[in-house]
Amino acid sequence: MQQRYKEVSNSVRWCFTINPDRLGPVTLRDTWLAALVALIWGLNFLVIDWGLTDMPPLLLVALRFVAVAVPAVFLVPRPAAPWRVVVAVGVFTSLGQFALLYLGLQAGMPPGLAALLLQAQVVLTVVIAAGALRERPRPAQVAGVLLGSGGLAVVAVGRGGDVTLTALLLVLGAALSWAVGNVVTRSAGVGSGLGLTVWSALVVPAPVLALSLVTDGPTVVGAALAGISWQAVVSTLYTAGLASLVGYGIFSTLLGRYRSATVVPWVLLVPVVAMSAAWLLLDQRPNAAEAGGGLLLVLGALVATRAGQRPGPADGTGSRLRWRRRRTGPRPRPAPATR
Repeated sequence: MQQRYKEVSNSVRWCFTINPDRLGPVTLRDTWLAALVALIWGLNFLVIDWGLTDMPPLLLVALRFVAVAVPAVFLVPRPAAPWRVVVAVGVFTSLGQFALLYLGLQAGMPPGLAALLLQAQVVLTVVIAAGALRERPRPAQVAGVLLGSGGLAVVAVGRGGDVTLTALLLVLGAALSWAVGNVVTRSAGVGSGLGLTVWSALVVPAPVLALSLVTDGPTVVGAALAGISWQAVVSTLYTAGLASLVGYGIFSTLLGRYRSATVVPWVLLVPVVAMSAAWLLLDQRPNAAEAGGGLLLVLGALVATRAGQRPGPADGTGSRLRWRRRRTGPRPRPAPATR
């Protein structure tokens, strides 16, 4: 049952409702769902790398987002956001992030390390929001940024010899593009749910296919489409169906049930899953610098994420309040709390 309270000022009465459904602990079922999302998104990096075996990276990105958008765009309502926001999210969160990520994987970035370096988007989001949105970071967020930046420096300097500087910069560019998309979404005041994921996917296929035709050539693109392998088909279905639609669908549902401070930290399990799977399946073992720097990066992202959550009401429950403004007469009087 919801609890309703009243607060009265000189000219305005504010009524607010506390929804106790968000106060309890996460259920066992939803805990497993959050773990499932981390598993799906962690394995996603290995599946992408596997699909790039005989497919140009930009062409594989185009196929992925065609599969994301069709037929979901006919089933999922358009998000309540201006088209310019949808296009900007598509350009940065989808096109920029995944085009650079796929190119980085093709350039030799191990999938486990790629999953780890993408978490730099948390640190970069705090920095960009401070400059673009004038959001003053809290001291704990500054500490998280410094910790994460130190971890990135350790990984960059101590990375294995098989990881080229080009691959490193491409994946960090993907994290930067993702961070810009986060800031665009936040500045527009819209949620980053399934609807925004599906509709922003419409922005990706045409430009990324054009880029593939320019960089790879029409002959290579035509041959890849004509002789598409089953690995590329499975990779596309996994990344579009499971990673994008199922993963974001579950994640958005959990964000609708619980505080983001409870749900978002589960995302930090993604690089753990990816690096563990790469170790077990591909025998890709991180060196000491990659493991140590990666740990610092994840800790920094966790600190910045937790510190960035707004506190709950004064009672410390962390519940969400629904406020309703009512104009009162010229002579308001205090109203006792009711249930």
